[in-house]
Amino acid sequence: MNKQHFLIGLLCLITQFISAQFTIDGEFRPRTEYRHGYGSPIAEDADAGFGISTRARLNFGYVDESYKVYLSLQDVMTWGENRQLLPADANNSFAVFEAWGELTLGEGFSTKIGRQSISYDDQRIMGGLDWAQQARNHDAVLLKYKKNKFLLDVGLAFNQDKADLSGFSSVGTAYSTTGFFSYKAMQYLYLKQSWDTFSGSLLVLNNGFQEYEDDEITADGTSSLVTIGTHLGYKKGKLGLDGNFFVQTGQRQGEVDVKGAYLASLDLSLKASEKIALGAGVEIISGNDADAGETGAFFPLYGTNHKFNGFMDYFYVGNHANSIGLLEVHVSAKFQLNETSSLMVKALNFSGEQELASGEKSLGTEIDLVYAKKFKGYGLAIGYSQMFASDGMYELKGITEDAAAGGQNWAWVMLTIKPKFLNIAVK
Repeated sequence: MNKQHFLIGLLCLITQFISAQFTIDGEFRPRTEYRHGYGSPIAEDADAGFGISTRARLNFGYVDESYKVYLSLQDVMTWGENRQLLPADANNSFAVFEAWGELTLGEGFSTKIGRQSISYDDQRIMGGLDWAQQARNHDAVLLKYKKNKFLLDVGLAFNQDKADLSGFSSVGTAYSTTGFFSYKAMQYLYLKQSWDTFSGSLLVLNNGFQEYEDDEITADGTSSLVTIGTHLGYKKGKLGLDGNFFVQTGQRQGEVDVKGAYLASLDLSLKASEKIALGAGVEIISGNDADAGETGAFFPLYGTNHKFNGFMDYFYVGNHANSIGLLEVHVSAKFQLNETSSLMVKALNFSGEQELASGEKSLGTEIDLVYAKKFKGYGLAIGYSQMFASDGMYELKGITEDAAAGGQNWAWVMLTIKPKFLNIAVK
């Protein structure tokens, strides 16, 4: 037996006694930002924002034949937030970002339990929001089924106020956390079937929001908002097409009736050459055209909204929740400069789906540029965005054009390092 055959035989013998994998990895991600009109037009006499934030993560993973366990510890720091010699974290940002276990049930079934990031399709309705330093997670139970190119997930969540020293509240199950569509309960069904060139998914999502009596203290049932829709994808050769269509009905927080709310989008991608990728698309999101106590405005809930409608986050990033909706048309090009670097250029034009009080619909145009460079073991990204706001944008955001005559722009630099500390097989 030669040396090569001996080593192969020895490796096969060793793997028979290995039943699990243990990993430790991390992430160090500082980002410097210059904000002069990020999120909303800035007044001409206002000072631009400038600062540095850092996301630090330490992740532990364990994979066995019958289960998986994952733990991710995270802190988000703004440089200078703590005074010198302060013994505590000023913003109390250290947290368990993910902590879940997944059990293999056999025949394609598994269940995933705990705090986790939930992402589907292009992340339009449910996504991890990785751009945000804190990102997004859910405390949920998932029943999962996967066979060949078919996927089915059923998700359930029930949120409660934090425990005191004696445990959970001894009376009732009221949930006092509100804002940003924080839910008391969630149930959803997600189905996806893929073929060689086409894929289609269905999402049925129900969110229950805690309601209160007039005193805003006493719990008084829940409102239920239902989101139903599909994502369709087609890719063949150099051509790609992706579409979304979702509707919402039921009630938002505050027992506001939602009627006729919808989101529809279509995106085209084309690999023009080995080094040039082109894109174009349109998205329409319904605005509020309903009577008092009702709304026709759609909101994309738990998606990675920074990915859509411009990187300057003027829409649906903690804002624009019950407004005039949006009609957005965009074109883009990504240039592969060499093996390790690329440049993305994107232009987006915005209009309201509904008219403003003045009758105006046009909101403006945004230009986004992102340069990305990969190095050995880390990556660097540099971005610049310019908003060419129209009269309607100033009206929408509540600032006069004269007061914001200085122009609106945003620039950032982000370094990402993801070290792999340990990756070992264990018995």
